[in-house]
Amino acid sequence: MDRCVVLVDAGYLLGAAASLLAGDPARSRITVDHAALIQGLRDLAETDTQCDLLRIYWFDGAPDRVPQPEHRRLRVMPRVTVRLGALTRSDGRWAQKGVDAAMHAELTELARNRACSDIVLVTGDGDLLPGLMSAKEHGVAVHLWAVQAADGDYNQSEDLVAEADERRVLDRSWITRAVRAKELSGVCTPQTAPSEIAAILSAPLPESAKNGSAPAAQPPAHEEPRRPSGDPRGVDEEQPAQAPESGGEAEAAAAGQGRSGVPTPKDLAGLGRPSAPAQSPPPGATLRWSSDKGWVERGTPGESPELAALPMLAQLTTAEQRWADREEDITAVSGDPFEVGQVFARRWVDRLGSSSHAQTLSREYPRIPHRIDGELLRYAARFGLLAHKDDQIDEHDRYAIRAGFWREVDDRTDSSRSADSSRPAEPSRSADASRSAEGEPASTGD
Repeated sequence: MDRCVVLVDAGYLLGAAASLLAGDPARSRITVDHAALIQGLRDLAETDTQCDLLRIYWFDGAPDRVPQPEHRRLRVMPRVTVRLGALTRSDGRWAQKGVDAAMHAELTELARNRACSDIVLVTGDGDLLPGLMSAKEHGVAVHLWAVQAADGDYNQSEDLVAEADERRVLDRSWITRAVRAKELSGVCTPQTAPSEIAAILSAPLPESAKNGSAPAAQPPAHEEPRRPSGDPRGVDEEQPAQAPESGGEAEAAAAGQGRSGVPTPKDLAGLGRPSAPAQSPPPGATLRWSSDKGWVERGTPGESPELAALPMLAQLTTAEQRWADREEDITAVSGDPFEVGQVFARRWVDRLGSSSHAQTLSREYPRIPHRIDGELLRYAARFGLLAHKDDQIDEHDRYAIRAGFWREVDDRTDSSRSADSSRPAEPSRSADASRSAEGEPASTGD
């Protein structure tokens, strides 16, 4: 069968690319255009083997084998199959488990079934040597690809290199077509948070917090949450979210800037000022910036009748819409936290039928009622946005999810208001119609 198959060890490919371009094997140091990378692998494989591509298998690790956003993007691409192993943490470092075994099983199965004539391996792990030898014994030509090493030496098993039929090195010029290093201004310089998240952080405190029931102020909005070293997704330990300080200037600026506007330096000026000593939270309480108070007792609704009347998305969704939503989630939503919040809000607002509920919610910005917020976070959990072992969404991801939610709500309520204001008023026609219905003559102009 004159077809080729590509087996990619994503940990090796992206880790070696990060070492080459950023001097650090951490994948968080690079950004990847996955569509360009897959197309590059396909074109090069078909050129090298002179065969049509059957399929690209992408092997990677994920916490509890839950697909991450990049895996969701990859698995819906044509001719791409994603196989996930476990991602476990040991001695402060993350390690893949089961990826090599899955690659070995796929390699030997393809060769045994004569599903292809050529197999391209993008890996450096010597554990695949028995599988490579077995494939050769079944008459399959094995091509071994390496990523150019940062130090100029091999970053592959020498036994693997010696046993391969053909070998190619993916050099820097090829890698940079789809992968680039993130520009870091300094090791200790925090990165700037997206404007939507900064706008939420700069929002004023609720009345209960102004009266002294809230803890100390939120750190400046440009500081990202502290992350443990070695975490590929930057997952934090679960911490109570701190509300921003309600100083006069910061509160007035945040109240006037608009929910979707980009905060100015004046908007964020009051966030770094010293605050009064924090009061101890009541037992069993937690601070959620999405809640209606500062410190909120777990299980306490604390909502006005108007907010309690807001329907949840599940109540507004028919069985047909539920199926269509799931189809869209699988095929079109990448799982980026901000995008997830936007998708949820779009569906919720579109199905309300009346703009009054959206206007009610909009007045509560930036605090989402507990029921809606809980449903939003449960929806986000489908996309793998959960910290490993803690079953909690990373704090920074939660800010991004809610920021996307508010941006979409704001855009749609603004467009609804614009549509209403652009509709010409016709009081005379309404009055004439009413009089006609009662048998009175319609009014006429002079």
